[in-house]
Amino acid sequence: MDDIRIIALDLDGTLLDSDKNLSEANRAALAAAAAKGILVVPTTGRFFGMMPPAVRDLPFVRYAITVNGAQVYDRETDTAIVREELPLEQALAIMRYLDGFDVIYDCYQDNWGRMTRAMQEKAEEYAQCPHYVKMIREFRKPYPDLKEYLVEQGRDVQKIMLFARDPAVRDRILADIQTHFDNLAVSTSTFNNLEINTATAHKGRAIERFAAHFGWTLANCMAFGDGLNDLSMVKMAGTGVAMANAAPEVLAAADYVTLSNDDDGVAAALRHFLSL
Repeated sequence: MDDIRIIALDLDGTLLDSDKNLSEANRAALAAAAAKGILVVPTTGRFFGMMPPAVRDLPFVRYAITVNGAQVYDRETDTAIVREELPLEQALAIMRYLDGFDVIYDCYQDNWGRMTRAMQEKAEEYAQCPHYVKMIREFRKPYPDLKEYLVEQGRDVQKIMLFARDPAVRDRILADIQTHFDNLAVSTSTFNNLEINTATAHKGRAIERFAAHFGWTLANCMAFGDGLNDLSMVKMAGTGVAMANAAPEVLAAADYVTLSNDDDGVAAALRHFLSL
């Protein structure tokens, strides 16, 4: 497919295996695609500095779509090509709403995580998965009160993320939150979390705007994903690829289903489409 100019890849559950490792087969396939002049673009809910070094430090990775599409980051110039953030007052209102539920929450601002210290100290109880607990410990700066800090700073935020001790609480918030707030994009990346962005911050729109930056269109994009926060880009890209382990909605939306993330599914699809 000579018209592919951008390969956008989710990380967890897609490019990385279940142990959060980048396999040699996937790395080699991406390097071969990059050698053809194709832009390899990690596309993640994380901010850039939170990406695994095995992906972040690939020599052919210059751009990344981060924070679920809230930013398209150019590492070479240390600038944002795209920026879509939650207005501060709306972010504060959402946090006050979440205070009525049995959850912990944080936000991303200026490409770093920020969190009330008392909530961070409950990470094991709420996040549960060791991977997410580690992320909360290492990539969230604690404050006595997150909302007070944000008011003092007076700046918008990139994303709010919550973890519910009981997944049923997460489901209740998911069903209810958009009846209280307008212009939100709400997604999930694990069984008991929610990720809340402004409505225009999603992976599909970010890919579209990134492609337009180079004079290309969505037809020039291939997107790989597995979770609901990948659904927009799998739907919108000219070639949407779902992993075998993807959510049913992603599988239904995809143009092609490849092998699972533990079976080098990214490499298999790239060999299929690009004759690597």
